[in-house]
Amino acid sequence: MASSAPLSSAPGTRPRVILASQSPRRRELLALIGIAHEVRPADVDESVHPDEAPVPHCERLARDKAHTLAVQHPDAVVIGSDTIVVIDGDILGKPGDRAEAIAMITRLSGRTHTVFTAVAVAHGGVTLSGVESVSVTFRPLDAEQIAAYVDTGEPMDKAGAYGIQGFGATNVERIDGDYFAVMGLPLGRMVGLLRDLGFSYAFGPLTVADSGAR
Repeated sequence: MASSAPLSSAPGTRPRVILASQSPRRRELLALIGIAHEVRPADVDESVHPDEAPVPHCERLARDKAHTLAVQHPDAVVIGSDTIVVIDGDILGKPGDRAEAIAMITRLSGRTHTVFTAVAVAHGGVTLSGVESVSVTFRPLDAEQIAAYVDTGEPMDKAGAYGIQGFGATNVERIDGDYFAVMGLPLGRMVGLLRDLGFSYAFGPLTVADSGAR
């Protein structure tokens, strides 16, 4: 599949990369590994389809985000991602208000939940994707601690009403899986997908791979 994607530049050149997300965490993670990129959030419907399970839902949204921007910018490599928090089979999205945030954290307190993060990469009419699953266990929190955390404002724009890279790190007892997936972008899986699509990452800028190396 990867060899069928027409590359926009000669081997060794740096492709234009677009992150189809407004998440500052995902921007920071791409910058962390040296991939220069533009930010262009994708306008997609993020509602759950009837009878849609959490993993297919998450992967569909990541693919929709990447594909939407790839159609608009066919010269670019587009990265899309989506993160959901699931407990008791229920998807916890971003809280709508303080009360909902408190309810979410109360539900997670002292329990293990699953974070699913899907990543999709698109270029040349091809979209590749995958999903990371991470188990996260919260330490027990009392009502005062939960209210104090919510009042920091950190939970309000995050799935499951917490961020592991901020104050919310102190709520977490342990994680089993990819830490960066919990932050919102599974870097190892993303790099693997980019390689499958015909690009090379050598601990720095992304480049077009030599066809003989793919």
